[in-house]
Amino acid sequence: MSTTSDSLSRSRPKTALLLGLGLVLFLILLALGTWQVQRLYWKEGLLQTIGQRTHSAPVPLAEVEKRFAASGDVDYTPVTASGTFLHQGERHFFATWEGQSGFDVFTPLHLEDGRFVLINRGFVPYDLKDAAKRPQSQGAGQVTVVGLARNPLPAKPSMMLPDNDPQKNIFYWKDRDAMAASAGLPAGAGLVPFIIDADATPNPGGLPVGGATVIDLPNSHLQYAVTWYGLAAALAGVLIFRLRWPAKEE
Repeated sequence: MSTTSDSLSRSRPKTALLLGLGLVLFLILLALGTWQVQRLYWKEGLLQTIGQRTHSAPVPLAEVEKRFAASGDVDYTPVTASGTFLHQGERHFFATWEGQSGFDVFTPLHLEDGRFVLINRGFVPYDLKDAAKRPQSQGAGQVTVVGLARNPLPAKPSMMLPDNDPQKNIFYWKDRDAMAASAGLPAGAGLVPFIIDADATPNPGGLPVGGATVIDLPNSHLQYAVTWYGLAAALAGVLIFRLRWPAKEE
């Protein structure tokens, strides 16, 4: 009898420790599941906003600038802008399009008020990065661009991305300021605080291929929430079993 009592006495601290750790882990799993539910609601709201914006009529650049000044967010808002392209200031963002490697061409558009806005004119294949190989794409004169406003990125979105190389005119993330600074703009030139992705209206000579905006926002938060809550439920079952086990030993 004493041997059994001693064994139970020794097992109680270990059981209490395991149960305590299990309870902490259970609460963490619940918190992760709840966080994913919150992210789910946020993502659904974001997708709804993007859907509403992309299906709305384009508005003048000045109106989008007012919205940006008020909220700091005009992502995917249809916009129109008129001016003259500064083709010698092309910047090239490494990209793929329909399985082909190449570059998105970012060109400063000189506005009537003297400022500039960077326009993502679209995709060109890798071997046509040099504008001299596609002279028809360098049209002169006044143009009106219709496209989607894109918020500027505050920093490199991932440490996995290479650093931009302005000297070679190759950008791996859309650093608006670095692109503009290396584009040869006049000293003191004003710059619109966001970028515009041109729509799919054909460019002279067929290049760049416009409409290259990719809206790819995966929404897997429900699956993640179910996973975390499922693990929490399984752990709760283990803890309950462990609580009942000593009573069966007696």
